[in-house]
Amino acid sequence: SEECLLRNFSSVGFWGLVNNAGISTFGETGWLSMETYEKFADVNLLGSIRTTLAFLPLLRKYKGRIVFMSSIIAYFTLGNGIYSMTKAAIEKFCDALRLEMKKFGVQVCIIQPGNYARSTKIQPPVSAEEIWNELSEEEKAVYNKEYVQERANFFNSILSEGSINGSEVVDAMVDALMSPAPKARYMVAKLKEKALVFVCALFPTVVMDSVLSYALSK
Repeated sequence: SEECLLRNFSSVGFWGLVNNAGISTFGETGWLSMETYEKFADVNLLGSIRTTLAFLPLLRKYKGRIVFMSSIIAYFTLGNGIYSMTKAAIEKFCDALRLEMKKFGVQVCIIQPGNYARSTKIQPPVSAEEIWNELSEEEKAVYNKEYVQERANFFNSILSEGSINGSEVVDAMVDALMSPAPKARYMVAKLKEKALVFVCALFPTVVMDSVLSYALSK
């Protein structure tokens, strides 16, 4: 139980918490049910918050570290807006927590991996047939199977480009936990992924939308 864990750690010390839980899926906004949105918020966002709140007394006591697994997808979305939404939310939670914990000597770090789909297997290849079969009648009236197939092919091509060197992300997590001066954010991504984040963060929204629309049309 939570109380038992806290009691045991109180006697031996507790210095580091890594919030790594996460699930992913693909689908345009209207394709996903409200239940799916609630599930993703519960696992990707509220799950990390629950764990953090449970261990906060010990982390404050031992001046520990809290590490959160975010993603560059917090800055933009290419077919998985539901995952992007949860990562953007956890980033804001961390921004508040990081500032509030400074006075206790607790450091909060965010890991922002790029595409490591082939390393983590967080997202299996998507099936256009399965997506179509699960669409509501309203959505089927708006879209057609060919469009769904095109989107699925696009998303699967992104997955296939994922890095297999997941140790890069683990190294960042270790640094966040062990470094005397950890970074607030560790972006572990390819150059083109970092460039896309740069565009999204610093350019007007109309530029970002144009770049992403172009990518989606390819």
